[in-house]
Amino acid sequence: MTKKLWQAVLLLFSNPAILFRLAIRKLRPMRKEYRRLNRLTLRQWLFYHHRHIVFNKVSWMGVPALKNPLDAWVYQEIIYEVKPDIIIEIGSRYGGSTRYFADLLVLLGKGKVVSIDIDRSCYMVEHERIVTITGPSSAPETIAEIIALCRDKSVLLIHDGDHHKEQVLTDLRTYANFVSVNSYLIVEDGIMDLFRPGDGIGKDYDGPLAAVEEFLKENTNFVVDSSRERYILTYNPKGFLKRIS
Repeated sequence: MTKKLWQAVLLLFSNPAILFRLAIRKLRPMRKEYRRLNRLTLRQWLFYHHRHIVFNKVSWMGVPALKNPLDAWVYQEIIYEVKPDIIIEIGSRYGGSTRYFADLLVLLGKGKVVSIDIDRSCYMVEHERIVTITGPSSAPETIAEIIALCRDKSVLLIHDGDHHKEQVLTDLRTYANFVSVNSYLIVEDGIMDLFRPGDGIGKDYDGPLAAVEEFLKENTNFVVDSSRERYILTYNPKGFLKRIS
């Protein structure tokens, strides 16, 4: 007789009412409308979110924000801990995440968001804590503006620009020195490197995760903070890079 079965027999004789309630709880049917959702694997959830949610059903204060909400939650934890003077966001698209970061800085009572994007045709945001730079992230004039804005400031950087490995790696090399010690360089959408080309998430080229892995081989000032992936469903595998020196 197994230990669990022996315990059940003892419970039956000592307090059958409790055993009855436990049995009813085990046999209670899962509510039909949630049965399918509760059986999704992590992979299936990522496909579901990518195909049906992230591009048209995620917003912040009415502005589309192309983010995984679990990552967005981790961002606010990091921003609260670091309390940066400057958040550099490479790639803003509609500006929902830009507004989100700016609103968090309002709550902190300090800081600016510097939004870098090559195209403002979809951008929808104006905010007193947002500075926009329109142009390529690696252009000399863009770098010159960043140098002026970040001088003597604590900096956190979030990369959501061109996802090709070569461009991501160029940006990491270019912007790494702006990031303050004990702050973060966050590289988004490395999830695409974990899927196959043509499956809806994967691409037929190396992306951000491949860039991060190469960057870490040549720059020992940063380490992967895997604790920021504790919710498992992240778009940023190995993408939360903490500067340690």
